Amino acid sequence: MNDAYLNFVNSPFGARLASALGLPKPAVLRRYRADRPEFEGWIAVGAGPQPRMLEALAGMIARTGMTGVAHESAGLWISLAQRHAMMTGRFEPVVSGAGGSTQGRMSALLFDASGIEDVTQFDTLHAFFHDALRSLDTCGRIVVFGRPPEACATTRQWTAQRALEGFTRSLGKEARRGVTSSLIYVTPGAEALTEATLRFFLSPRSAYVSGQVVRIDAVAHALPVFDWTQPLAGRRALVTGAARGIGASIADVLAAEGAQVIGVDIPSAKEALDHTMRAVNGTALAFDIAAPETPAQLAAALDENGIDIVVHNAGITKDRTIAKMTGAAWRSVIDINLAAQERIDDALLEAGTLRHGGRIIGVSSISGIAGNAGQSNYATSKAGVIGRVQGMAPHLLDRHITINAVAPGFIETQMTAKIPLAIREAGRRMNSLSQGGLPVDVAQTIAWLAHPGSAGITGQVVRVCGQSLIGA
Repeated sequence: MNDAYLNFVNSPFGARLASALGLPKPAVLRRYRADRPEFEGWIAVGAGPQPRMLEALAGMIARTGMTGVAHESAGLWISLAQRHAMMTGRFEPVVSGAGGSTQGRMSALLFDASGIEDVTQFDTLHAFFHDALRSLDTCGRIVVFGRPPEACATTRQWTAQRALEGFTRSLGKEARRGVTSSLIYVTPGAEALTEATLRFFLSPRSAYVSGQVVRIDAVAHALPVFDWTQPLAGRRALVTGAARGIGASIADVLAAEGAQVIGVDIPSAKEALDHTMRAVNGTALAFDIAAPETPAQLAAALDENGIDIVVHNAGITKDRTIAKMTGAAWRSVIDINLAAQERIDDALLEAGTLRHGGRIIGVSSISGIAGNAGQSNYATSKAGVIGRVQGMAPHLLDRHITINAVAPGFIETQMTAKIPLAIREAGRRMNSLSQGGLPVDVAQTIAWLAHPGSAGITGQVVRVCGQSLIGA
């Protein structure tokens, strides 16, 4: 759907008028395109005392082809970069009113806070971002690494690491210009499992994901061998609600990553589903997920080759205030958005159709986190998706299966196009990026969670909302 205001203020005349009137000017987000480099430019690297992640991060950044330059707080970086045969140098901040540093603008700012054990050590955090934030380019990335508070040895360390959440979220709201800010907590021993997540948050694939906190835990099993350009090659993915909209975009992105996609949608959407699946060389299954026989039918249809990825995208809305909502409207939304996921997963897990090392990804919503007037049924179902993810994660560990959810905010779809103009504009602008997201933003986040390198991420919910102010 077209965002007329975004297009206008980014036109030559609109930009001048917005500047003269003091109007907000959302940046046109840089999203992933196969015909453009995914990783390029400079990364400014900073660190707190006794950084524990720099060694691993040097190798990861070297493999992206980006160039890391060291802030004075990251004294170890130069030698680490040289060890990995990576170009490097000293960070030179952009000086206000001057022509800028000889390095140009930074594509990303990366700070290793994993060694911070006390709030008295926050000065390095302040110094790095005080010096570097003005050097960050439009649509740049901020990534902070820390330790999960619950894994900390002392209460002071727990306090300091938890404080990083408020810091990174504040940076996301201050930076503007399409910049995103994220915090990655890495459990000791999980450093080698960080690369897929670092790549996602450095990449244009994460254009609409900001203010998020991700935890990466160690796993006992080795990761499968995969190709970074086609990480899902050889894997089969089931996507419900795949005929159009977000579901069709999920199918497209997973197929581009190498997956064989099986799309499911209701029989009345079969024509659209067939069209979507032909475009990705996938398989169409016209099943109503609310029907009691569907889980067994899906398990039987997939049993011969099994499945590696299950994406629960199908969902409906039937909005009314609770006083005006019928029992039928209440039950149908809960059943399709939540109970059907439970029934399908139970069938696939019981039959062994979802293979060892698989991925389950649910689509929740900001409404499931913050609630929404007139959506008590929808919000209940989407909060239940979060509960499923958190409750099931420990029980799937012995099969090396991860389960996570994405929670979209305002996404430009046919559904949001029907919202009254004033409410639609509020939904678009009430986030740090001052615009709505696109279906591909949800799809790219799901592809990252489905990635074989994301084995250390489970039981988590990642918002795809541009750091929405709702529920923040």
